[in-house]
Amino acid sequence: CGLAWGLWRGVMVGMEAAKNGNGMPAGEELSGLLGDPGALAQILIALISTGGAALVLYFWRRRATPAERAQSHRNARRGTTWGWTLLVAACVFIGSSLISWIGKQFGIEPAPTNLPLMEQALANYPLLLVVFAVFLAPAYEELLFRRVLFGRLWAAGRPWLGMLLSGTAFALVHEVPGTSPNGLPEMLLLWLIYGGMGIAFAWLYRKTGTLWAAIAAHAINNAIALGALVWFGAQ
Repeated sequence: CGLAWGLWRGVMVGMEAAKNGNGMPAGEELSGLLGDPGALAQILIALISTGGAALVLYFWRRRATPAERAQSHRNARRGTTWGWTLLVAACVFIGSSLISWIGKQFGIEPAPTNLPLMEQALANYPLLLVVFAVFLAPAYEELLFRRVLFGRLWAAGRPWLGMLLSGTAFALVHEVPGTSPNGLPEMLLLWLIYGGMGIAFAWLYRKTGTLWAAIAAHAINNAIALGALVWFGAQ
């Protein structure tokens, strides 16, 4: 979807240059004219690309059987499931805050690459941002990284490898190498935070036996982050 947007912008810039009788701009001028997709476009790109990939892979490789769905629903009705969910959500928040604090003591203060998107969306589409960040993104990300990736290795008898790989993939998708203004120390810190989240959510999924627990913990974490952005701004 991002490639399609880039091609479309390239065509528009080329048509405008031809209309004005100018040659095609190059280098930094072209990059500036192409620009970046706005918050709404980026949200739609994420929904279609990552969300679409999650659905395709789920139905193609890891679709739940009727027995698995029934067991998941039974597990979701247990009080202990939601006790574990709240505990993991709290641990993720505390752990992320602690890692960020330690990094700050060493002068490492990364800026997540999705921060400008969230700030722009919060200013222009606050309700859409809440729906996307708290409900949609946790659902399709947990479906992809926990149900599909982690679940496949869990079913193969290698759950700890699945936790590690799904956590690594989760971190790399959120902070793609080469697309961030952060330096290497900042990137490593963000990967540690996101990777730890991914591992925690996979552990919770295995512990409770229902993906709804991982989705809920993920949603709580995103809601806290969004609330912090609203009340305290980017720190």
